[in-house]
Amino acid sequence: MSLRFVISGTDTGIGKTVFAAALTHALQASYWKPVQSGLEEETDSETVERLGGVPRARILPEAYRLKIPASPHLSARLDNVTIDPTLLQPPETKGPLVIEGAGGLLVPLTDRFLFADIFAHWQIPLILCARTALGTINHTLLSLEALRLRSIPVHGLVFIGDESAENERIITDIGGVRALGRLPRLPEMTAGALHQAFAQQFNPADFLEVKA
Repeated sequence: MSLRFVISGTDTGIGKTVFAAALTHALQASYWKPVQSGLEEETDSETVERLGGVPRARILPEAYRLKIPASPHLSARLDNVTIDPTLLQPPETKGPLVIEGAGGLLVPLTDRFLFADIFAHWQIPLILCARTALGTINHTLLSLEALRLRSIPVHGLVFIGDESAENERIITDIGGVRALGRLPRLPEMTAGALHQAFAQQFNPADFLEVKA
């Protein structure tokens, strides 16, 4: 089976789509966003295509495209769409696959089903993206507890933002999880700048082999 990762975050809007774009480019992977809420602005798939320099053929179509930028359960209700979690099965690809969730782990897909429930069913190694700013310790450790409670395999942590050595140290020590690297703030968000930052801050070997 091809290499696969799920990308999730400790919150919404923290930069996990930007990291997903960088990782998809680095692995020459395909990208899949199962549920997209909000279609008026650039979608996450379009952001990954643009910032990752990923050919459109490797941007796989979403299972659900919802108009309203809200939690998927609410966006689906407003669009008169019923999300069937059993239909959300990772597509087969010839090469690596990067899958991005929506917001944090406990974002509801339906009134009874969370993204974390999907991830637990898939059992695909998950990369958790976390801020480096104030508040990240609590949010990240709670997210790690939610992952362990559901026996979701954690590949590692990615920090996003300005360096905060103590926050990064205490989270990895208490959380018992390795840090894969930190994606810094970029003065200019371009594909070239993103690819360079990823190459400088991350070791590609950490993403080429999944530990059992």
